[in-house]
Amino acid sequence: MKIAVTYENGQIFQHFGHTEQFKVYTVEGGKVTGAEVVDTNGSGHGALAGFLKDLGVNALICGGIGGGARAALAQAGVELFPGAVGDADVQVNAYLAGKLAYDPDTVCSHHHEGGHDCADHGSHECGHHCGE
Repeated sequence: MKIAVTYENGQIFQHFGHTEQFKVYTVEGGKVTGAEVVDTNGSGHGALAGFLKDLGVNALICGGIGGGARAALAQAGVELFPGAVGDADVQVNAYLAGKLAYDPDTVCSHHHEGGHDCADHGSHECGHHCGE
Protein backbone atom coordinates (compact mmCIF):
# COMPACT_ATOMS: atom_id res chain seq x y z
CA MET A 1 0.00 0.00 0.00
CA LYS A 2 1.14 3.57 -0.67
CA ILE A 3 -0.08 6.65 1.18
CA ALA A 4 0.64 10.15 -0.13
CA VAL A 5 0.54 13.34 1.92
CA THR A 6 0.55 16.89 0.55
CA TYR A 7 3.87 18.03 1.98
CA GLU A 8 5.76 21.17 2.94
CA ASN A 9 8.50 21.44 5.59
CA GLY A 10 7.37 18.27 7.37
CA GLN A 11 3.76 19.42 7.59
CA ILE A 12 0.59 18.58 5.68
CA PHE A 13 0.32 21.29 3.01
CA GLN A 14 -3.13 22.85 3.09
CA HIS A 15 -3.98 23.27 -0.60
CA PHE A 16 -3.94 20.09 -2.69
CA GLY A 17 -3.95 21.85 -6.07
CA HIS A 18 -0.92 23.98 -5.21
CA THR A 19 1.23 21.37 -3.51
CA GLU A 20 4.76 21.23 -4.87
CA GLN A 21 5.65 17.99 -3.10
CA PHE A 22 4.10 14.81 -1.79
CA LYS A 23 5.62 12.56 0.79
CA VAL A 24 4.83 9.02 -0.30
CA TYR A 25 4.90 6.27 2.32
CA THR A 26 5.18 2.57 1.52
CA VAL A 27 3.24 0.47 4.02
CA GLU A 28 3.52 -3.27 4.57
CA GLY A 29 1.87 -5.20 7.38
CA GLY A 30 0.39 -2.01 8.82
CA LYS A 31 3.83 -0.38 9.25
CA VAL A 32 5.69 2.25 7.25
CA THR A 33 8.57 0.49 5.51
CA GLY A 34 9.78 3.41 3.42
CA ALA A 35 9.09 7.03 2.51
CA GLU A 36 10.23 9.47 -0.13
CA VAL A 37 9.49 13.09 -0.98
CA VAL A 38 8.56 13.56 -4.64
CA ASP A 39 8.23 16.83 -6.56
CA THR A 40 5.06 17.43 -8.58
CA ASN A 41 7.12 19.18 -11.28
CA GLY A 42 4.52 21.90 -11.70
CA SER A 43 1.51 19.61 -12.05
CA GLY A 44 -1.58 21.14 -10.52
CA HIS A 45 -5.15 20.36 -9.58
CA GLY A 46 -6.63 17.56 -11.74
CA ALA A 47 -3.26 16.49 -13.15
CA LEU A 48 -2.13 15.60 -9.63
CA ALA A 49 -4.63 12.72 -9.46
CA GLY A 50 -2.94 11.07 -12.46
CA PHE A 51 0.46 11.82 -10.94
CA LEU A 52 -0.55 9.97 -7.75
CA LYS A 53 -2.12 7.10 -9.70
CA ASP A 54 1.11 6.68 -11.68
CA LEU A 55 3.01 6.44 -8.37
CA GLY A 56 0.69 3.62 -7.26
CA VAL A 57 -0.83 5.65 -4.41
CA ASN A 58 -3.86 4.10 -2.69
CA ALA A 59 -4.71 6.85 -0.18
CA LEU A 60 -4.16 10.62 0.09
CA ILE A 61 -4.04 12.66 3.29
CA CYS A 62 -4.33 16.39 2.64
CA GLY A 63 -5.71 19.73 3.84
CA GLY A 64 -8.07 21.65 1.56
CA ILE A 65 -9.14 20.19 -1.77
CA GLY A 66 -11.58 21.25 -4.47
CA GLY A 67 -14.46 19.31 -5.96
CA GLY A 68 -12.78 18.70 -9.31
CA ALA A 69 -9.71 17.21 -7.67
CA ARG A 70 -11.93 15.06 -5.44
CA ALA A 71 -13.65 13.67 -8.53
CA ALA A 72 -10.33 13.06 -10.33
CA LEU A 73 -8.94 11.20 -7.30
CA ALA A 74 -12.08 9.07 -7.02
CA GLN A 75 -11.79 8.20 -10.71
CA ALA A 76 -8.11 7.31 -10.17
CA GLY A 77 -9.07 4.98 -7.30
CA VAL A 78 -7.29 7.03 -4.63
CA GLU A 79 -9.03 7.07 -1.24
CA LEU A 80 -9.19 10.61 0.14
CA PHE A 81 -8.68 11.87 3.71
CA PRO A 82 -9.01 15.69 3.55
CA GLY A 83 -9.01 18.28 6.30
CA ALA A 84 -5.95 16.88 8.06
CA VAL A 85 -3.35 19.16 9.66
CA GLY A 86 -0.01 18.83 11.39
CA ASP A 87 3.13 16.76 11.06
CA ALA A 88 2.94 14.42 8.05
CA ASP A 89 4.73 11.47 9.70
CA VAL A 90 2.57 11.71 12.83
CA GLN A 91 -0.63 11.83 10.79
CA VAL A 92 0.32 8.81 8.66
CA ASN A 93 0.98 6.82 11.82
CA ALA A 94 -2.38 8.02 13.19
CA TYR A 95 -4.03 6.83 9.95
CA LEU A 96 -2.42 3.41 10.30
CA ALA A 97 -3.66 3.22 13.90
CA GLY A 98 -7.20 4.17 12.80
CA LYS A 99 -6.96 7.49 14.65
CA LEU A 100 -6.44 10.07 11.88
CA ALA A 101 -8.25 13.34 12.61
CA TYR A 102 -9.67 14.55 9.30
CA ASP A 103 -12.86 16.09 7.92
CA PRO A 104 -14.41 14.15 5.03
CA ASP A 105 -16.55 17.19 4.15
CA THR A 106 -13.59 19.53 3.59
CA VAL A 107 -14.02 21.38 0.30
CA CYS A 108 -12.04 24.25 -1.12
CA SER A 109 -14.25 25.78 -3.81
CA HIS A 110 -12.67 29.13 -4.60
CA HIS A 111 -9.59 30.45 -6.28
CA HIS A 112 -6.86 31.75 -4.04
CA GLU A 113 -5.65 35.25 -4.74
CA GLY A 114 -2.99 37.43 -3.21
CA GLY A 115 -1.34 34.70 -1.15
CA HIS A 116 -4.63 33.62 0.42
CA ASP A 117 -4.88 29.91 1.15
CA CYS A 118 -7.18 27.53 2.97
CA ALA A 119 -5.15 27.78 6.16
CA ASP A 120 -6.17 31.46 6.37
CA HIS A 121 -9.65 30.38 7.37
CA GLY A 122 -8.55 28.83 10.64
CA SER A 123 -10.85 25.89 10.03
CA HIS A 124 -11.23 23.03 7.60
CA GLU A 125 -14.08 24.61 5.66
CA CYS A 126 -12.86 26.54 2.69
CA GLY A 127 -15.91 27.20 0.57
CA HIS A 128 -16.01 31.00 0.59
CA HIS A 129 -13.87 34.11 0.32
CA CYS A 130 -12.67 35.65 3.58
CA GLY A 131 -14.62 38.74 4.56
CA GLU A 132 -17.79 37.82 2.74
